[in-house]
Amino acid sequence: MFSGIDEVDWASMEHAYGPADDVPVLLRGLASADPAERESALDGMYGAVHHQGDVYACTLACIPFLFELAVDPEVQDRGSVVELLTSIGGFDLDEDDEDEIDEDEIEGAANYAMAAAAVTAGAGVFFELIADEDPGVRLAAPLALATLHRHPVRVLELLRERLLVEPDEEVRLALVEAAGRVALRHRPLAGRVARWLGLLVDREHAPGLRLAALAQLARCSPDALPRDVVPVVSGLLRELRSAPGGAAEHDPDGEPEADAEAEPECDPVGCTDVPRPEQGAAPTLVGQLRALSAQESAGRGTPWAADLLRTLHVGLDDRVGDRTALLVDQLRSPDPWQRIDAVRMSGGLIRAWRGSYEELVALVGDQLADPEPRLAEAASHVLEELFSLAAPTADALAARLAADPGGWVKEWASGPPGLGSTVKALARLGDARAVPALAAALELPEVPHDVGFAVTHLGPAARPLAGALRRRLAGVALDEGAYDRASPLLAGLTGLRAGEATPEVLRVLRGAPEYRGEWLRTAALRALGSFGPAAREAVPELRAMLRRPGTATEAAEALWAVAGDRDAVLPVLVEGLGSDQVHDRRAAAAALGALGPQAAVVAPRLRGLLAHDELWLRVDAAIALREVTGRPEESTEVLLAAWEKNRHVRVRVAECLARTGPVDPASTTAQVLRAELSSVRRHNALDGGYGSHDTYEDEKLLALCRQALRGTGKGTTA
Repeated sequence: MFSGIDEVDWASMEHAYGPADDVPVLLRGLASADPAERESALDGMYGAVHHQGDVYACTLACIPFLFELAVDPEVQDRGSVVELLTSIGGFDLDEDDEDEIDEDEIEGAANYAMAAAAVTAGAGVFFELIADEDPGVRLAAPLALATLHRHPVRVLELLRERLLVEPDEEVRLALVEAAGRVALRHRPLAGRVARWLGLLVDREHAPGLRLAALAQLARCSPDALPRDVVPVVSGLLRELRSAPGGAAEHDPDGEPEADAEAEPECDPVGCTDVPRPEQGAAPTLVGQLRALSAQESAGRGTPWAADLLRTLHVGLDDRVGDRTALLVDQLRSPDPWQRIDAVRMSGGLIRAWRGSYEELVALVGDQLADPEPRLAEAASHVLEELFSLAAPTADALAARLAADPGGWVKEWASGPPGLGSTVKALARLGDARAVPALAAALELPEVPHDVGFAVTHLGPAARPLAGALRRRLAGVALDEGAYDRASPLLAGLTGLRAGEATPEVLRVLRGAPEYRGEWLRTAALRALGSFGPAAREAVPELRAMLRRPGTATEAAEALWAVAGDRDAVLPVLVEGLGSDQVHDRRAAAAALGALGPQAAVVAPRLRGLLAHDELWLRVDAAIALREVTGRPEESTEVLLAAWEKNRHVRVRVAECLARTGPVDPASTTAQVLRAELSSVRRHNALDGGYGSHDTYEDEKLLALCRQALRGTGKGTTA
């Protein structure tokens, strides 16, 4: 084995972390009899040689040696090697990608193409490995064939033949998944694959195999799904629960998850049983992923069912009604694992799609009282991100809050403490029952970093906390840690518009240290601005800060809100509008809009910004122009063009339309708003990622669109 490996000039190549002269050690480590050494070598291959999917010259040089490892029956964990080969060779560079490649990317694209060609050239060995004695190899080989082999018809025939004789259930599921991959990669074969999958669904097969076939149908041929897909899937889940070892008994002594919110990302192919490295060995990313997967699967009779259901949900896509009905059924399951999966998938569904979720959310709330801590924790994490949509669970949240004061605040190994999910979820509903938890948090030696945001969402119900916020702010030492300690307190006072805290805020404004001092002054100025005329004693300080670099615009905004002094504020904002920094110009434009007709003199300058290269500056200028002139027609085209070009500006634009409406029902603007309201997909939904406030922002957008269309009157929208 490894004939010629020392003849390769590894030192002349590089990987993600420098010279590639360590690659031979990694390759030999993959063949080691020591499981810890194999794991460390695999971690190094993914971490350096194939870092984040990249292909380097040394990656290409590894391919022949990886094939040697994959076919040698003496090597252990060969399934992981097959997986690595599949990842290296499985990159698709379509025509659209080729058109977008710039000169700096040409070498990388060439490496991807050469890797695909090299691995594909050797993919015939996977035909033999699909019947290997090692179940880990058999688990990895189907996807390798589906991804890499040049003859998909032969691959499909082999998958069907192997399914008839394969004894291992998870490998059988991998065979079905591979068929779905073939259909996605080779669309002319989708009909043939769909017919086979349909037979697997209809025949008397094991429920897991039928569920896998349904998941792949949803993925590659959703129109071929049975019309009654929800009751069919619900029935299969019941069969899985009733099968021997299917419905896992609740194990109160089981190890808790490291993070009940996180969904396991580990592919089943990479989660085969591997001996753990000896205690004291350096932890590897591969080892951590395997440990998390094992922890997630412990106690489950069918640990693969969650992945199948996730695949099914992705395939069902915008069929929100079907997906909701399926999750409702799962949340009523007697199996806590199925409910944990359903809670997580409910969060994913609601984040990405608009719909009627009252029943689903209420059932998620029911899990808060479950004795299984992972289930209750997962439910609280999902509800935390739903804001007003979590209203059906208010009583359940309050009950959990009262029952678990130890969960009010979460401590972390590094960084400041944070509020628990249940506290945040209840506060975001404006429910006064969150106040005792926030009051207790304000008495801690270190105030949680997110207290201020919770107070802001809680609104008037948090008014009793103003005294504690003032007291804690008065005690903040104005040293290098002042910003971290004071910012949550300032945010809370800003949300409450607690003008009585002006003396405490002025102390911070005057004494802000050099380190992060500008950030701290900005937070203090925003607080004073929120107080309005109640902060009149701050006027001399605000006037003095109008010429201070870095915070002049914020000082002008605060002075306008407190004293309405146009003559002092306007020159500062006009100067900011001419800054060479886009951020400063945007801030000045937004502040000028707040002056309304009092800033009409700057209209020509704002018009000049409507054609600026920076989209967000165009939007801010267009909104300000509407505010200062009262004439929407000259800025509407800019706002609607930005709406179509960048979905993330939509909330900002909708706020303006709702504030300056009503919108003419026959106008193009009204058509755009109605189109937004008719869309099922959330405007900010992303594939492969999300933000904690995405649902809140989208629900806010919908409310603003309705308000703009109704013309409910002018005024600030929240």
